Amino acid sequence: MQRRYIQCDVFSGAPFKGNGLAVVLDSGGLTTAQMQAFAAWTQQAETTFLFPPTDPRADYAVRIFSATGEMPFAGHPTLGSAVAWMHAGNAPRDPRRVVQECAIGLVDVDMTGAWPAFAAPPTKIDPMPDAERHRVCKALGIMAKDVVASVTLDNGVLRQLIELKDAKAVLALDPQAVGLPAYRGVSLLGRHPRGQGADYEVRNLSPASLMPEDAVTGSLIAAVGVWLNAQGRLGEGVTVAQGTAMGRMGRASIVARGERVLVGGRVCVMIDGRVEI
Repeated sequence: MQRRYIQCDVFSGAPFKGNGLAVVLDSGGLTTAQMQAFAAWTQQAETTFLFPPTDPRADYAVRIFSATGEMPFAGHPTLGSAVAWMHAGNAPRDPRRVVQECAIGLVDVDMTGAWPAFAAPPTKIDPMPDAERHRVCKALGIMAKDVVASVTLDNGVLRQLIELKDAKAVLALDPQAVGLPAYRGVSLLGRHPRGQGADYEVRNLSPASLMPEDAVTGSLIAAVGVWLNAQGRLGEGVTVAQGTAMGRMGRASIVARGERVLVGGRVCVMIDGRVEI
């Protein structure tokens, strides 16, 4: 059966410099095995499949797959799916927001800004166990004096985040040193000097997609945003860069609005066609 297929580049205003996303609309009737097989075939970090919602408050429902498994939530698929759904001619009940239904519940995508922004889901914040921090730092060659903070973040995907003294130190690290399956969820954060176009650099070195490194990881950036906000470090908002070490130009904005943390970025529709599944 032929289905509407849209491919997006998410979190970058420059084509091919963000994180690619495959979106299949009209996914009714597909089995989990079919969705998983197609997601593996696309070779994208994630592929989404859209359905009519089961919750009357939602505009659509989505299932999110990496090449190897289903994910309860992911950030760049949330933004890309919302834009693809509207690009296909759909309109949300509330023109100010798109409401997505996924495995973790309802996620709002704010449409009132310069680009779409999703509301970060609840995030569990815990200290990183000392033994795990030592293990990761030893593998990456990180000196204890260069570690600013370390924390475990869980918003449906577990992240082991280490903040280093600056972005230069983050960009110097070799992702192969913490490859799967021995390591999972290893993420780094470092501050850029002023005037660099971004406040922080993040890297996701052992993503759930099983790639060596992820280009731009919305769920990671959302978790970082919740953590920074809890520490009072968001201020008027920050810009996060990701993918620099891979030749990408990922950019995401993080702002706090009341109790919510919004993660936004540009989405470019690159392909609009049909696919046989």
